[in-house]
Amino acid sequence: MLAWINFSILIFSSLLFLYYYTLSVSPATREKILGPKAYAICARDRIISGIFEGITVINYIVYIFYPLQTPLPEKFPWVWWISVILAVLVGIFSGTLMFIGMRDAGEETLRPKKEHTMYGGIYTQIRHPQAVGEVFAWLAIAFLLNSPFLVLFSLIYFPIFIMLCLAEEQDLLWRYGEAYAEYCKKTGAFWPRQAG
Repeated sequence: MLAWINFSILIFSSLLFLYYYTLSVSPATREKILGPKAYAICARDRIISGIFEGITVINYIVYIFYPLQTPLPEKFPWVWWISVILAVLVGIFSGTLMFIGMRDAGEETLRPKKEHTMYGGIYTQIRHPQAVGEVFAWLAIAFLLNSPFLVLFSLIYFPIFIMLCLAEEQDLLWRYGEAYAEYCKKTGAFWPRQAG
């Protein structure tokens, strides 16, 4: 029973993360309806999405103690330290991308601002470094917890993050217009490509 409750909360919090994060990346679109306060509302929605993402991490941990009965083994067939090595390798990749993306996005990472200009740094090569890093972070957590089920479940975040990035790009096209359209033509969305 507890396994199903935890899994239900995991699904629900993942969907609420998607919902609130999608709202948070749409300040220019929402400004048409809400006026200038849209940017502050989007910042609040970004925090709410982060809360639901945190709940999801907690659900991952609880899953180890209350797994669902599935045909998958509860743990990988190798010793745990191999999973730790995999988690560290994936985590280094994802953490580096997230850190560099956050550094180069600056305050816009948490608080969208109307006066913000388009990003430089890593964003000249890849449009969504934070999203790419974050989606792989779920795999790192699942490997660290040594759970085949959670590794497979983590794949759900790939389409979720694609949807988030598409929503964000629609808003950025609204915010920056032709400059962003040209940038998209020259820069990879999820794989680095040199703009220029």
